[in-house]
Amino acid sequence: MGDAEAEVGPLAGRLASVGSAMPEAHPTAEAAKLLPFLALEARADLQAAAVQHALALTGSEPGRTLLAGQAALLRALIELAVAPAPAPAREATRVLINLAADPGLHKPLLAAEPELLACLLGCTLDPQWPWAEEAAAVLANLSREPAPCAALMEALAASGPGESGLERLVRALCTPGYNARAPLHYLGPVLSNLSQRPATRAFLLDPDRCVVQRLLPLTQYPDSSVRRGGVVGTLRNCCFEHRLPVDLQYLPPDKQREPDADIRKMLIEAIMLLTATAPGRKQVRDQGAYLILRELHSWEPEPDVQVACEKLIQVLIGDEPEHGLENLLEVQVPEDVERQLQQQDRQEQEQCKREHQELELAPEPQAEGAAPT
Repeated sequence: MGDAEAEVGPLAGRLASVGSAMPEAHPTAEAAKLLPFLALEARADLQAAAVQHALALTGSEPGRTLLAGQAALLRALIELAVAPAPAPAREATRVLINLAADPGLHKPLLAAEPELLACLLGCTLDPQWPWAEEAAAVLANLSREPAPCAALMEALAASGPGESGLERLVRALCTPGYNARAPLHYLGPVLSNLSQRPATRAFLLDPDRCVVQRLLPLTQYPDSSVRRGGVVGTLRNCCFEHRLPVDLQYLPPDKQREPDADIRKMLIEAIMLLTATAPGRKQVRDQGAYLILRELHSWEPEPDVQVACEKLIQVLIGDEPEHGLENLLEVQVPEDVERQLQQQDRQEQEQCKREHQELELAPEPQAEGAAPT
């Protein structure tokens, strides 16, 4: 399954929009009046006011659509986003974050400035750029979709001689203090999105590079669920290749459960991918995964994560498929059966959710002999 396109992690698309919503969109002519004030040669205070106005527009869908239809405005905002002080680069980049959060606006953004991805990549990997985190957030939003993701791969490949673009990205993600003014948490979702591509997975799993070993500590990174989730999503996508290093089998004795439910689900999905083949199932069973999953299932408060855990347990304790069907990812499921399975999944999740709600509403048992209050 080396050529399979891995899915994008949920946590790779969960980027917060910035700015307040406008009650209604301004007409196109009004928006066009911003253009002179967004020029690089405009006064800094007028630039800042115009960018704030554009940022407010991105708080509503009509406002975002309005801006996306103004190619000259987009180019001006992109120029400001990568311009040095006193240009309002941070606010301009926040406008791009909100625009890029809408997949339908990716095409006009990239059409307005074909070098957008390369420019943002340069800012993101510049250890001195103060708004590198915001630039990474734009890349994380854009790279959720296949076409911009492929274009970002091309930009990484063309990043210059010496160290490859992907290696620089991984180094920036894994090096504490790479940029003293930007934490670069959103490089996690960027890498997760890039790991949809077989070429990226080949790079990550190259045993001579030891990339997975460098990423592994970040699955427990306490300061950012964005970074942690991006790394977990990356490792999950790499599980399509079924050859993760042995390091993933061991955890320290003081390991705590992942607090983010979405990330817990991605971790379960990663193990599920590893169990797609008979050798993978044997390896997971031999590591005692069933006992860990059984304890997780009894503790898990989130219905959809609990259902995912149940499915993985069923794979581990169930009978092996008949000859010719050992690779579960290659089994062809008829469309009607797939629909039935999806419906069953929804019903199981709803049932699990109802049971949790009933438990939450049930009164706590009183101690024997205690008087009711």
